Amino acid sequence: MAALHWPERLWIARHGESAGNVARDVAMAAAAERITLTGRDVDVPLSPQGEEQARGLGAWFAGFDAADQPDVLLTSPYARAAATARLFQAAGGCDPDLVPCLDERLREKEFGILDGLTTRGIAAQEPGQAEMRRLLGKFYHRPPGGESWCDVILRLRSLMDSVALHHGGGRVMIVAHQVVVLCLRYIIEGLSEAEILAIDHAGDVANCSVTEYRIDRQPGEQPKLALVRYNAVAAVADSDAPVTSAPDRTAAARG
Repeated sequence: MAALHWPERLWIARHGESAGNVARDVAMAAAAERITLTGRDVDVPLSPQGEEQARGLGAWFAGFDAADQPDVLLTSPYARAAATARLFQAAGGCDPDLVPCLDERLREKEFGILDGLTTRGIAAQEPGQAEMRRLLGKFYHRPPGGESWCDVILRLRSLMDSVALHHGGGRVMIVAHQVVVLCLRYIIEGLSEAEILAIDHAGDVANCSVTEYRIDRQPGEQPKLALVRYNAVAAVADSDAPVTSAPDRTAAARG
């Protein structure tokens, strides 16, 4: 994906471990059909461990010169992502006076009637959707009331247009969710369905991991964003918080 006005640097971070991650692990260990969570997905908070991870990410960036820190902070409005951004900033990851911008286009993929179900639960309670997902594949399957990966990609194309329009030449940090990280890779790198699903199949995006791009200028070509690192966990590994990775509201988020 090429454009004339991309940021000089772009970091995409997944939020810290959430209460949803913890509840999912409990449900999977118990072979339960549903993850025990109450309330809206948007309100799921960070776990205490997730808060430590977010502070560790901020402390890691605090060790960089100001010119190597974000000067734009974009975040999903979901509580776990917005809290990660705040803790990142408070730990010195960027200018304390920088105002984070919440953008609903960065929200988590919506799972509709599958929200909160484990893989076992989907097979037992929504067998028709399990079969449709098997036939269509996760990239194109849209559960009733939810989104496909293509739906997420559509809104993220709009987001990237806004980034190019308003933050060309800047240093942009995005804090969002696992599927958002993957779909942004798909857009920025011009990947195919098979390529992005292979990356997804290789493993979950770690909590507070960093995916980084830098502008690449070649003579006679338009500038483009080039991948520097993907799913890097050095910031968390250097802190006291353990590295964690798991989907949130449904155990079938990867699958």
